[in-house]
Amino acid sequence: MRIQLLPSTFDSNGHATPEQRLTCFLIDESVAVDAGSIALAVNGEQREKVRDIIVTHPHMDHIASLPIFIDDLFPTLKTPVRVHATPEVISSLERDIFNWNIYPRFSELENDFGRVMEYVPIPVGQEFEVAHLTVTAVAVNHIVPTVGLVISNGKTTVAFSSDTSETEEFWHLLNRAPSLQALLIEASFPDSMAQLAEVSRHFTPASLKRELSKLSHNELDILAVHIKPAYREIVIQELNALNIPGLGVMESGKIYEW
Repeated sequence: MRIQLLPSTFDSNGHATPEQRLTCFLIDESVAVDAGSIALAVNGEQREKVRDIIVTHPHMDHIASLPIFIDDLFPTLKTPVRVHATPEVISSLERDIFNWNIYPRFSELENDFGRVMEYVPIPVGQEFEVAHLTVTAVAVNHIVPTVGLVISNGKTTVAFSSDTSETEEFWHLLNRAPSLQALLIEASFPDSMAQLAEVSRHFTPASLKRELSKLSHNELDILAVHIKPAYREIVIQELNALNIPGLGVMESGKIYEW
């Protein structure tokens, strides 16, 4: 399985920088988890391949360029872009984004080949198929309805926490998996901002360490993501100080393979 955290910040020369302001993971260049930077950072070949997007929750940093991605493809789509999300997230996207005020309701529009976007409801707690992948979604602890994911291609299994604070069902799901090669987990704020992290339901390095004690798998890659750019240096210092085996920071643009 090949996974890339798409860049979301660029310097004056157009080169990607490490700061992560938007969230979008590309799996095997064909399935996206969230769509924060998808329209900004995919290359032409990837743009033609991605037709399945899993949206974990409707916060702007996870959906920001979804409308633009579909807009760019509108004339040429021969099959619709399938947006996989819980019913709550689908309702939010229709009410707040694709509402004819912020953006056209693409789920009602067609091009010369047919529909350009369709929603696929996620059955939370049950396995479902997305392209060549098997996915299980469970609720995590964020301000809005949000799901964490366990995704497998039959050989490799990777987990995505999405945005969350202290949670239980996600860890139960991970611990039931026969094997786990990687965990992509958020670490938004430094320890000095623990109160804000608690209110906004995000992790700090200290709270992440407590949560990782619930994980029964060993010898896997644990990659921190969703680090707020303003606190990136201190969060990375605090993560490194934890001395947790396998823990690192996911680099945007780099392709990881398990």
